[in-house]
Amino acid sequence: MVETRKVLVDRAGGIGIVTLNRPEQRNAIDAETCAQLRAAFDGIEADDSLRIAVLAAKGPVFCAGMDLKAFVNGEAEQILFGPGRLGGFASRVRRKPVIAAVQGAALAGGFEIMLACDMAVAVRGAIFGLPECKRGIVAGAGGAFRLGQLLPRAIANEILLTGAPFDAERAASLGLINRITEGDPLPEALRLARDIAENAPLSISASLDLARCAQDAVSETCWAENDRHLRALIASEDAKEGARAFAERRGARWTGC
Repeated sequence: MVETRKVLVDRAGGIGIVTLNRPEQRNAIDAETCAQLRAAFDGIEADDSLRIAVLAAKGPVFCAGMDLKAFVNGEAEQILFGPGRLGGFASRVRRKPVIAAVQGAALAGGFEIMLACDMAVAVRGAIFGLPECKRGIVAGAGGAFRLGQLLPRAIANEILLTGAPFDAERAASLGLINRITEGDPLPEALRLARDIAENAPLSISASLDLARCAQDAVSETCWAENDRHLRALIASEDAKEGARAFAERRGARWTGC
């Protein structure tokens, strides 16, 4: 195993395994984690012996999203707008499929990273959600428009506008995850990955490309609108208040500015 501190990289046959390794910070994404996650997937894409990857996490939480302390400390540009955007992953172009193995919570940017994967396996009891409206920002790592692509409008709007969390059973019923496990989701994610890795690599790549075709046709426009809204919101006083209120465990006092 190669440890890059905040991100671990391993392999199992033709499967690359990338693991978020900030359990004490609920695997929140800061600038350094972005850089390491980006480098991990650069390596997987460049390695012709790897057919597929699994994205997992250490500790009881898959990913809590952007590290709000890093955001307050001035890392927003690197975290949100660096190559590949959040995690160096949310908008990166990939030719190899990625399966998320989700334990605990995948919230905010953590859920958006899961949505950027091609498939997902989650433990029963996992929690998902996009609480950005509760923080004075927007699900700006693709979550807002990806939910709009994947789900009926009313359901996507409910998830986005209430910010309320939901469980793995509902995620499965909505088609957002493939399988629910009773324990650690990584073994099941690896089983699914092995089933895929046995197939012809050019066929895997072509099939993935075609499956994404309809969504990718509008993605460039969506990302441009996404970034316009996100930049305006993270510069707002409400965004600063949302982060402070979250850190201080109190209700936010919104001003609309």
